[in-house]
This record gives sequence, C-alpha cells and structure tokens, in this order.
Amino acid sequence: MVEGPVDVELEDGTSVRSDRFMVALCACRRSKNYPFCDTSHRRKVRATRENT
Repeated sequence: MVEGPVDVELEDGTSVRSDRFMVALCACRRSKNYPFCDTSHRRKVRATRENT
C-alpha cells in the first residue's frame, strides 16, 4: 500500500492517477482497474468435475 495521490507510469508510457488516500498496486494483473488492485486475486474458480 502507498499513500495517495499516486501517479503510475505504465509499460507503454501512459500515466494513470489515483486520488485515493491509500492505493494498492496490482501485481497479478487480474484487476479490472489495473494497475490498481480491486482484490480480483482473491476470487478463485472452484474445481468441479467439468473443469478438472
């Protein structure tokens, strides 16, 4: 976690900004709000007979 506001430069050179007080950066790239974490990493697909 880092304290905001935060400017993040992405790999392609674009910059995104968050004005939130605390910001978590996404390391798993599952976030729909990448590069900021939306806790998508916590969602797991349960193993069933069809997808095992």
